[in-house]
Amino acid sequence: MNSITKTVAVTAAAGLILATLPLPSSASASDDRRGRIVSAERLDTLSPKQVSNKLKGDAGGPWDTGRVRYGVETYRLVYRTLDAKGGWTTASGLVALPRNGDRRLRTVSFTHGTELFKGDAPSTAKEVWGTAPALTYASAGMAAVAPDYLGLGRGPGPHPWMDVPSETTASLDMLRAARSFAARSGRSLERKVLVTGFSQGASAALGLARSLQAGADPWFGLGAVAPVSGGYAFRAAELPALLKGETNPKAGVVYAALTFVAFNRLHHLYDSPGEVFRAPYDKRVEGLLDGTHTGMEVVMGTPDTVDELLTPRGRDALAGPTGGLAAALRVADSVCSWTPKVPIRLYLAQADEQAVNANSHRCRADLRAHGVDAPLIDLGTPDYGGSRHLGSHQKATASVVRWFASLA
Repeated sequence: MNSITKTVAVTAAAGLILATLPLPSSASASDDRRGRIVSAERLDTLSPKQVSNKLKGDAGGPWDTGRVRYGVETYRLVYRTLDAKGGWTTASGLVALPRNGDRRLRTVSFTHGTELFKGDAPSTAKEVWGTAPALTYASAGMAAVAPDYLGLGRGPGPHPWMDVPSETTASLDMLRAARSFAARSGRSLERKVLVTGFSQGASAALGLARSLQAGADPWFGLGAVAPVSGGYAFRAAELPALLKGETNPKAGVVYAALTFVAFNRLHHLYDSPGEVFRAPYDKRVEGLLDGTHTGMEVVMGTPDTVDELLTPRGRDALAGPTGGLAAALRVADSVCSWTPKVPIRLYLAQADEQAVNANSHRCRADLRAHGVDAPLIDLGTPDYGGSRHLGSHQKATASVVRWFASLA
C-alpha cells in the first residue's frame, strides 16, 4: 500500500482526495528548455498477459482489464520545468507506451491523487495503484503520460500540494518530455491530448486542459477532459464538510494539516506552527509532510480528529479563510470556471467519504455558468479497500478508457 490514500483505506480509515491560471514567471510557455529531458530510464517491459495479471493483482481490489490489447513498456523521465515561484527545477514522471508497432499514438495525460511519500508517485511507485492508470491506457493502445508533480518521484524539495499553476506547468512540460522521448524511437504523439486525473489530479487535469485550450504549447492542444472525484470547491464544499465531521475523520486531519503546511510554504499563513496546530503536533506536522515519510508514518503521527489537531485560531482560519489562505483557495477553486470547447465529463461516486459530492456539483454549476453542460457520471458505490473515493478511481478508469477510445 502506498501513501495516505491507500494506508488509510487498508486500515479502515479510507483515503483522501487529496485537485487561465497564472504561470510561474521566469520562463515563457514557449521556452524550449521547458520539458527538456535530463534522463530516461526503462522500468518495465510487459506482455498483455503480464499487464492483465498486474492489474488484477492489486491487493486493494482488481482493476478492469477489458481494454487490455497490447503489451506495455514503461519509462521514468526526469525533465526540466519551473518550480512554484518560477525558477528552474526538475521533475519526473511515468511514460507508458503500447507495444503495438504504431508509429502515431493517441496521447493521454493522467494526473494522480495526493501522495504524501515521494516514492509513491507514478514513476517510483512499487504498488499497482501508482501505475495502474498508465498501464490501462497504454495497453489499450495509447501513450500514457503521468507526471509526478513537483517534489514527488525524483523531484527535489517539498511538493506544493494543490498548487494548480505548478501542477499545470509540470504536467505540460511532462507532455513535452514524453513527445521528445517517443521521437527517439520514431514514434509521435498526437496533438489533441485526452486529459484525465483523479482527486487532487482532477484539479490538475482541469488546469492542464485549460492551459492546452488556451494555446500554451505550440504542438499540443486539447482533445477531451475527464476529471474524477475532485476537490474543486475547497472553500465552499470540502473545508466545511471537513470541519463538520462529514468526511472520514483521519482523512480530515491530514487534509487540514496539508492545507496549512503546503500553502504556508507559498503563501505565508503563519509564523509558527503553534499558531494553528496544537501541541505536540505543532512540533511534528511540518516534518511529517516533507515527502520523506510514508502514509503510515503520517497516520501514526497525527491525531484522530481535527479538533485534536487544530488550535481555535487554526479552525477559525479554515472556517473563514482570509489573506494568503483565501488567495490560495481562490486559485484552487477556479479550475471549473472556464469554457471547455471539447467533450467533458465529470465522474463521482455516491456519498464519497473524501471528495464530498458537493465539489462535483459545484464544478458542474461553474461550467454551466460558462455555457457548458458537462454530464455528471454517477459511478454508484464502488469500493477499494473500504473506500468509495478510491473505488471511484478504479471504476472511472475503466469508463474513461472506453470513452476516450470511442472518440477516435
